[in-house]
Amino acid sequence: MTFRETERTRHRRLREQGSLNRADLDAILTAGFVCHLGVVIDGCPMVVPTVYGVAPGGDVVFFHGSVASRSLVQSPTATVCLTVTHVDGLVLARSVFEHGVNYRSAMIYGTPRLITDPEEKLAGLRQLTEHIAAGQWDYARQPNRRELAATALLALDVAEASVKIRTGPPDDGDGPDAGLPVWAGVRPLRTVWGELEPDPSLAPGIDVPDHLR
Repeated sequence: MTFRETERTRHRRLREQGSLNRADLDAILTAGFVCHLGVVIDGCPMVVPTVYGVAPGGDVVFFHGSVASRSLVQSPTATVCLTVTHVDGLVLARSVFEHGVNYRSAMIYGTPRLITDPEEKLAGLRQLTEHIAAGQWDYARQPNRRELAATALLALDVAEASVKIRTGPPDDGDGPDAGLPVWAGVRPLRTVWGELEPDPSLAPGIDVPDHLR
C-alpha cells in the first residue's frame, strides 16, 4: 500500500530518499515512542517532545498534548506536524561536504482531535501504554477518574505524511575524492535497552514481571 503525496509532503530535495510506501511509515512509527510535535502558540512556533502510541492498523496516533490542546482551544482547525526520527548511523565520507546521516524519518500533518470521552480516552491511553511497554497496562494500576480528567490526550489521523530514509555508504566512492587516503564508511548507531534498575523503595519480594524481562 502507498499513501497519497500532497503539495505539503512532496519531496523537493533528495527525492531518492523519499518513500510513499505505507509499510515504511508503519515501521518508523512502530519502532519509536517519542515524537516531536510542532505547534503554534500565541503566534510563536513550538516543537515539543512527547510520547505517542499507534492504534491497531496504524491509522491513528495518540499522544500526550497539553501544549497541543492549548493550541486547539485557540485555533480549533490549526494544523500540527508530528515528527518521528531514528538515527541509524553517521556517514563519514572522504570530504566533509559529503558527510551525512543514515536515518528513518516520518512527518505527519493534520488537525488533532482532543479526546474528551472518558471511555475513549481510557482506550487511547491503553494503546499509548502498550505501544511503549507491551503488557504494562494490565500489570500496573490504571488511571482513575481524577487522573483521566487531568490528562490531555489527542488523536491524529495518519492521512498526510512524508517519509524519508537514507541507508548505505557515502556517495563519493566513484567521484574525484575516491583517490584520497581518507577512510570512509558508516559508523552505525544502535539503541538497545539496558539492565532493569529497580526502584530503591521497591518492597521486598516483588519480582520483575515477565513482560519486562
